[in-house]
Amino acid sequence: MTRSRPLEALALDAAQQRVCDQVRAGRRGTVPANVVAWLPSPELAERAARLGEFLRYETSLPPALSELAILVVARHWSCGYEWAVHAVEAAGAGVAAETVAAIAAGRVPALEPTALVVFEVTGALVAGGRLDDGLYARAVAALGERGFTELLGIVGYYTLVAFTLNAREVPAPAGAPVLPPRVADAG
Repeated sequence: MTRSRPLEALALDAAQQRVCDQVRAGRRGTVPANVVAWLPSPELAERAARLGEFLRYETSLPPALSELAILVVARHWSCGYEWAVHAVEAAGAGVAAETVAAIAAGRVPALEPTALVVFEVTGALVAGGRLDDGLYARAVAALGERGFTELLGIVGYYTLVAFTLNAREVPAPAGAPVLPPRVADAG
């Protein structure tokens, strides 16, 4: 059973075509694999794509912090496609190659204090869905209520993206950065 097909291979109905046209006209300029995977439910695809556009491009967080969080999510869920796209985006946003490599290897990277809070919050959320009082207080102090709330949205949205791409077994684009398996995944 084929779990995913490229957009070009799909026969789109009017609602699906409308979603694709809207997404292409937005900030992305293209229809990403997660939106393609959501097209069987055009309303989900449309609403999730709008949320994703906000969370990727319009939050109060600097792009480097958003991309850092997305990489932690992609690493946790071993989502190769998400990793491939956002490793490149992270580099473009100023995330150091050493940081990307450390996250890929499952290590804590050397980060400035605010980035470390983002890393720790994201890791705690994907690992257990909760934050202890100390981490919560540090996150709000570092990011403000708005930034903290938007970080929660980023972690949740990109977890949805990872689940979607993994369930559909969407491969990473050819030639893109490869996410190595976690030791637990390889065993």
